[in-house]
Amino acid sequence: MVFGQKQLGILLIGVAVLLILLLTWVKLDLDEQGVFLCEAVAANPGLSMEDCPVHKSNTSLLIMGAFGIAVLIFGSGLYLTFSSKPISAPRKQIDPNDLDADEQKLLALLQQNRGSMYQSDLIKQTGFSKVQMTRVLDRMAGKQVIDRQRRGMTNIVVLR
Repeated sequence: MVFGQKQLGILLIGVAVLLILLLTWVKLDLDEQGVFLCEAVAANPGLSMEDCPVHKSNTSLLIMGAFGIAVLIFGSGLYLTFSSKPISAPRKQIDPNDLDADEQKLLALLQQNRGSMYQSDLIKQTGFSKVQMTRVLDRMAGKQVIDRQRRGMTNIVVLR
């Protein structure tokens, strides 16, 4: 499954909220246990508060660190969800003069269709035979202009 930027942001927000709820529950439970231990130590006249294991533990500090990480995940999710510019690698600049007429035709079709199309749709729109299409795509792949990704009984042709 491929996630877009907005879907990934929503997923991160959901994970962060669940993590924050879980950490809150753990923190409240640890605090309740800590109070019980401190009361038990205070009730025993032979022990001082320095002997209380709660005061020697760094568990609360670790949980606060986990809260910080959850907040960063939440913030990343908000950024991905509401940022106006998609985060993606810039496409390789292609000089059409380096391509022959058939390759230029495919390049134009791919650019009009957001950089990817099924190979079968390219055949329909260009009128090329399957053999001719395969040869043109092989040349373009050799020039590192496109990638072909297998999808069932056909390929998706994607601009690099």
